[in-house]
Amino acid sequence: MADAVVFDMDGVLVESEHLWERLWTAFAAERGKQWGPEQTKSCQGMSAPEWAAFLTDFAGAGDSAADTERTVVDGMIKALEDGEIELLPGAREMVVDAAALGPIALASSAPRRVIDAVLTHHEVDHHFKATVSSAEVPRGKPSPDVYLAAADKLGVPAPDCLAVEDSSNGLRAAAAAGMTVVAIPNPSYPPAPYALERAAYRASDHDAVRRYLLSQLKASQHKEGDRA
Repeated sequence: MADAVVFDMDGVLVESEHLWERLWTAFAAERGKQWGPEQTKSCQGMSAPEWAAFLTDFAGAGDSAADTERTVVDGMIKALEDGEIELLPGAREMVVDAAALGPIALASSAPRRVIDAVLTHHEVDHHFKATVSSAEVPRGKPSPDVYLAAADKLGVPAPDCLAVEDSSNGLRAAAAAGMTVVAIPNPSYPPAPYALERAAYRASDHDAVRRYLLSQLKASQHKEGDRA
């Protein structure tokens, strides 16, 4: 049973992990460096300041981390405007139905500008009671900071929250926060088995996630009704 849901964004609400990889790769290539899967894996889950510092150091061309972050984020905003960042099938229904039963939040590694742009563009922003970027907390995923901050903003203890994640570092972060973890593994960037073990429920599609979330939220409502 749970009282609230905290969603990741990239890979859970929208298909965008490949765009981050494309932009990191292009940034490095323009500076004569070859970005590969290992570098992408290292950056997944990092906050924007963290991956910007990693990418800046990797490219080694004298850019500042702030300029690196701005260049990549500008690219993501353009991709959104060009229609490249769409909601995943079933994501809208998952968000809307969960929000009808309990407060929901977002805990994302994306920077604030991307979070706000994506949620507003797809007209789901009003469903979220709180949104937190890992750039706004001390440490990015797999540390639990962004999930703990989301729970705090909702006013719901972390152990009473469900967390929906797709990546290794995201699954680890949500579990470290003490939340009940729901995994919807990203087929293009599959999470490691040890990370999947942290999940209480694994789903193959968004409708399965939606049904699981509703079952847990309804069970919590029913228990509260019994107490009354």
